[in-house]
Amino acid sequence: MKKIALLLLTMVTISCSIKEKADTLIINANVYTVNTNFDKAEAFAIKNGKIIDVGTSLEIQSKYASTYINDAKGKTILPGFIDAHCHFYGLGLQQQKVDLTGTKSFDEVVQRIVDFQKEKKVSYITGRGWDQNDWEVKEFPSKDKLDQLFPNTPIAVRRIDGHALLANQAAINLAGVTIDTPFSGGEILKKNGKLTGIFIDNPMELIEAKIQLPSEKEQIKALKEAEKICLFYGLTTVNDAGISRETIELIDSLQQANELKIRIYAMVSNSPKNLDYYLNKGIIKTDRLNVRSIKVYGDGALGSRGAAMKESYSDKHNHFGALLASPEEFMNIAKKIAASDYQMNSHAIGDSANYLLLKTYQEVLIEKKDRRWRIEHAQILDPEDFKYFDNILPSVQPTHATSDMYWAEDRVGSKRIKSSYAYKDLLTNYGKIALGTDFPVERVSPFLTFYAAVARKDLNNYPENGFQMENALTREETLKGMTIWAAYSNFEEQEKGSIEVGKFADFIILDKNIMEIELSKIPYLKVEETYIGGERVY
Repeated sequence: MKKIALLLLTMVTISCSIKEKADTLIINANVYTVNTNFDKAEAFAIKNGKIIDVGTSLEIQSKYASTYINDAKGKTILPGFIDAHCHFYGLGLQQQKVDLTGTKSFDEVVQRIVDFQKEKKVSYITGRGWDQNDWEVKEFPSKDKLDQLFPNTPIAVRRIDGHALLANQAAINLAGVTIDTPFSGGEILKKNGKLTGIFIDNPMELIEAKIQLPSEKEQIKALKEAEKICLFYGLTTVNDAGISRETIELIDSLQQANELKIRIYAMVSNSPKNLDYYLNKGIIKTDRLNVRSIKVYGDGALGSRGAAMKESYSDKHNHFGALLASPEEFMNIAKKIAASDYQMNSHAIGDSANYLLLKTYQEVLIEKKDRRWRIEHAQILDPEDFKYFDNILPSVQPTHATSDMYWAEDRVGSKRIKSSYAYKDLLTNYGKIALGTDFPVERVSPFLTFYAAVARKDLNNYPENGFQMENALTREETLKGMTIWAAYSNFEEQEKGSIEVGKFADFIILDKNIMEIELSKIPYLKVEETYIGGERVY
């Protein structure tokens, strides 16, 4: 008997010794690999932060040995979500400012500012999130109440979309702005020959130039707070749509010190200084940071009537919104970027801005293939202009459709709304579509993105049959848009976006199966675990 026991022990030892060592084994899972065939799997092995094998639980356990085996017990695993368009640093900064999201009246806005100042006692009050379209009186507010309550404390609070700002007189005086101050590319609203306090698009810079920049300590806190929120929702890569060189370098230093684990695709804010530096320096790429795109603003937002339209707004006669630069300026910027290895990612919401930028792209890219230049938002389009997306990648935010649908038709009319938020049409023309949230304009949750793309409803189940369902995406298309197609939009499809051999082990474990659960339950799904490079970070 002793000989038989010894023989069995020897056989087990030999069997284990010939197994390849892995850092982690994930077994008994419902894995959506999101590979080319959209295959499913049960298990995968991880070593040195990357996936080394994918297969059945039996196959993986027979080939690999590991001291850490995660038995998923049938739970659904997806590649880590990639938010193709958001404001990661802005989300973090917002945690330190007055939050005006969800306010149902201007009185509520004022009360939140009062409550915030009682607690924080700051020298300059800033914040974001008000939306006059959510109020009973759907008009831009004026600064009068803020002037009465805060005669000596400057206040500048941005609208939810970031394209309009309300400033009180103290902030206006500090900035040295008068009714005669010149500006271009936006509006300064006046009433009865006086400033109302509303600044739209470019003129906002006049006010914000006097706001003290956050300290390095505050910046680091903002980045870490934003990361904590994103990891909770299963985001493993975020595309920060417009950040400065200083912020990019701070992010890099934190990532190199292993103090910031989330991967970031940085779109550099368009400025002559940034263009000169980055286009000359070339692409900057680490495992966690990718700097190879320039963010350009074509126009403003629909909610503040700053989106540039071909024809007048339906609810404001002879008002067309505004381009934020001249066609010549856009062309010059595009030519500079086209001469480099960088990608041009342009904010375009109105049909006029979309047309101008699509035609500009077409002209400068005529002999340049696979540049993956992107139109961010692609919100209101002339039906004749969809064809230009054959070589231009659409990057959209599905929750914009479900947030805007209450008032968007009032802005553009019954005809133009039919070719607005047209995600299926955009997908058909390009073959891929990148999906994001634009947070903190919208909420961070990728489950809301998924639900809005597929169900085309808000959380109130409105509209009952979905908003223009001919442009809904399937669940498979939506998942691809949040993973592999978003990775493709970043030139990163060979390293992330699917659960395949050789790619980073960025994945999430859900409490329920997003691909089969009842649609109405999708917004309430939970991420149980988030992994980046095989490390559990949430």
